[in-house]
Amino acid sequence: MTEVRDAESLSYPIAAPSALEPPEQWAELRRTCPVARVTLPSGDEAALLTRYRDVKAALADPRLSREGLASPDAARVAAGDSEGIFSSPMAKALNAEGHERWRRMVGKWFTAKRMSALRPAMEAMAGQLIDEMLERGRPADLVTHLAFPLPVFVICRMLGVPESDRDRFKSWSDTFLNMTRYTRAETEAAHQDFAGYMSGLIADKRAQPGDDLLSLLLDGADAEGEPMSEAGLVATGQALLLAGHETTAGFLAMMVAHLLSDRRRWERLLADPSLVRRAVEEVLRFDPNGSGFGMLRYVHEDTELSGGVVPRGTTVVCSMAAANRDESAWEGADDMDLDRSPNPHLTFGTGPHSCLGQPLARTELQAVLTVLLRRLPTLDLGVAAGDLRRHEGLLTTPLRELPVTW
Repeated sequence: MTEVRDAESLSYPIAAPSALEPPEQWAELRRTCPVARVTLPSGDEAALLTRYRDVKAALADPRLSREGLASPDAARVAAGDSEGIFSSPMAKALNAEGHERWRRMVGKWFTAKRMSALRPAMEAMAGQLIDEMLERGRPADLVTHLAFPLPVFVICRMLGVPESDRDRFKSWSDTFLNMTRYTRAETEAAHQDFAGYMSGLIADKRAQPGDDLLSLLLDGADAEGEPMSEAGLVATGQALLLAGHETTAGFLAMMVAHLLSDRRRWERLLADPSLVRRAVEEVLRFDPNGSGFGMLRYVHEDTELSGGVVPRGTTVVCSMAAANRDESAWEGADDMDLDRSPNPHLTFGTGPHSCLGQPLARTELQAVLTVLLRRLPTLDLGVAAGDLRRHEGLLTTPLRELPVTW
């Protein structure tokens, strides 16, 4: 067995030529250095996986764990003295609940069947937001008017959280997802403020339960009859609120941007709306930013991958977005094929730590795309695709804005 290639370390995340394009180095890394040394914003080194089979294997291998990221020798992501989400109080509280136990208690509320039941409300809200956007006139920013408020409405309604607090959620989310923007003092303050907010909300629901998810979790218990701890409830509320609006908002904007960047894609969907489900999956695969930074894993024992042996104690970055463009796994990997099926992309991960909320995200994306095609068939980009800009310095890289016209 050979050791991981001792090549010059790359700075990670790797810069891309534009908001909708992947980094040029991905293809070369997959061919010549599938387990590459990278330097994170913190200055710590990690191993980057870019091949589909390696990323899929690493995400499902129990020798590589998320919980191990709390180890003293695990690489840290955030720059300077700031605190990253992987070592945050929220992450520690969720780990303390036990991943399998936590997933059983929460996952039953995120089935595809339950999410489909929410779709009429999603479509109605999308239509209302589009009406408001049309009243303001063109051009308009689709992020501000649709991509951000729609997921906030949905997750707030699910959790029983006041939608009026959405600006506070956005501020906390940006701080939680920090790599280079915030200091330790700022991130610690955000963690304390968000936890205090969620503790107060949970106390209110204990006094006056509703039919929302947080109220249901208060009465829930595991197979042994043990309820979730108070710290676990707070962290669960934080995690679901964070993931439920931030990542989906990014997906929504990127989906529309990719479909409009080549008008033939949008016209194809107008001609055949039955392709919406496949189109959503293909956008999730194709988008080089959808999974953001990637998933981190800590290696507990020497593990052989296609690029060599990854030693115990290594922190691994699994780039699902790079894996989704692997030419050995996909025919026409760099082409968006709206007919692609099956489409086993890794955007939501795989294995025991795959994204719990993926049925919710998929349903929202399908609902919004369906309404946009029906209501705004002439929708088009208001700027050249190459002029779109992403947020930088965060674990996710959503578009800053998406100017559109019609």
